Amino acid sequence: MDLQPITYSESATADRPWLASRHGLDTPLTVTLDTALFTESTHYTQPTLGQPRYVMKAGIPLGRVTATGLYGPWDTAVTDGRATFAGVLLADVPFAQSGSRAGAALLWHGVIAAAQIPGGLDPAAITTSTAQIHFI
Repeated sequence: MDLQPITYSESATADRPWLASRHGLDTPLTVTLDTALFTESTHYTQPTLGQPRYVMKAGIPLGRVTATGLYGPWDTAVTDGRATFAGVLLADVPFAQSGSRAGAALLWHGVIAAAQIPGGLDPAAITTSTAQIHFI
């Protein structure tokens, strides 16, 4: 068997209409997502011919699971720690659906246009937070 390395590159343009300022972009936190906590069509898209992998879209509000330290979608109705708003997913995250984790960047400090968050975000619903986010 003759194995040959293959190198390729691709580029993408970030689509973040919810980002209202560049403030905080230089200090994101590196976090690990628990991909099992996210829902297809709500939090990520299926692969297509032009995009051959699952992708979580930037802007998803996140919370931290206390027991594992992993991050999942922010949800005020759960008791696993994710009811505390931690910030938003800073960039799209490609991941393998068969995997249970994915690395990501968390915007925890900055300015966000809440009405532009995918799926919407009501800042009044945030009763506990570890983030330093200003909503406009």
